Amino acid sequence: MDSVVLLHLLKDHPGIRAIHVHHGLSPNADAWAAFCRRLCRAWKVRLTISKVKVRPRGKGLEAAAREARYDAFRKLGVEVIALAHHLDDQAETVLMNLLRGAGVRGAAGMRPVTPFEGKLLARPLLDVPRTTLERYAKLQGLEWIEDESNLDEALTRNFVRRRLGPLIETRFAQWKRSLARAARLFSAKDERASRLLREYLAAKGLKAPSEARLLEMLKQLGSGAAGTRLEHDGKVLRVYRDRVVLGDADAAAFSPVRWRGERSLALAGLGGELRFRAGIGIASGHLKDNRNLFEVRLRSGGERLQVHPRRPRRTLKNLFQEAGVPAWARARTPLLFCGRDLVWAPGLGVDVRYRGRGLAPEWRTTS
Repeated sequence: MDSVVLLHLLKDHPGIRAIHVHHGLSPNADAWAAFCRRLCRAWKVRLTISKVKVRPRGKGLEAAAREARYDAFRKLGVEVIALAHHLDDQAETVLMNLLRGAGVRGAAGMRPVTPFEGKLLARPLLDVPRTTLERYAKLQGLEWIEDESNLDEALTRNFVRRRLGPLIETRFAQWKRSLARAARLFSAKDERASRLLREYLAAKGLKAPSEARLLEMLKQLGSGAAGTRLEHDGKVLRVYRDRVVLGDADAAAFSPVRWRGERSLALAGLGGELRFRAGIGIASGHLKDNRNLFEVRLRSGGERLQVHPRRPRRTLKNLFQEAGVPAWARARTPLLFCGRDLVWAPGLGVDVRYRGRGLAPEWRTTS
């Protein structure tokens, strides 16, 4: 019914054509194709009938049929494919997604317009209730065919439509409109997230991902899963304490670098340089007495630092955790040692044993 209404609304549009996907799952499938031929002949609409093979392969009949249908869409040489999903479909989709534990993307339901394989999928009826479409169809004297599989409650959508929906409606009469409205709000949030991620990548000088890649990146970055790691354009994106952190994909090997009092020390292997300015930092006496012992190294484990005279010496690991430095960044953070003593760590400060007026270190990254 909804597809017939959509075609009736669009049939006079220049260049319009129709596609009927013949899944072959019903004994009436050939009769349905014949109905589509008669309808399109009467309305002078060009029709393509695409026969497909549905292969469940453990994914369920509904999902397999949908996959076969979209494979047929993929082969069409058109710019826009209009689908007849309506408000009731949207509400059911959101409800099913939420029950399956989907996140913001699932709660956003179907979008009015979606990029698809170089085309656009448009859903112009998404805000229209099924009852309105049915009234229109009857008023226009349209004919349609009901798929008998719509009565099969073993299929999830049919169960939601025939059992769950009517039950919810006894208590929440406007549940479909409410879920559809929520979907629009979540979709707007999702669009903002997509825009922000694109802008973030562009600001970092990285190439724009494809739409499909962008959606997958948002899904993983928004999951909150520990250890999320996404490679893109030679860089790695991670999430730490609700922040996206960018790093190098392939960490270069780093060997200890001697420091003999220079005001700057380039550390290309770590993506930055150490700068030293006059002030409270490493005391001049230590710099003079131990000039040949200062060295920049990476942590090896067990290092301790005392940054306040009235507080105990603590492990570098604990200090980094408190400072919000993620685990992967700690392993590539330059540390200044004097012999075996840890003298300074970026963001933490100089050990009290070495502090005084002299040179204050500062770590500056180039990325």
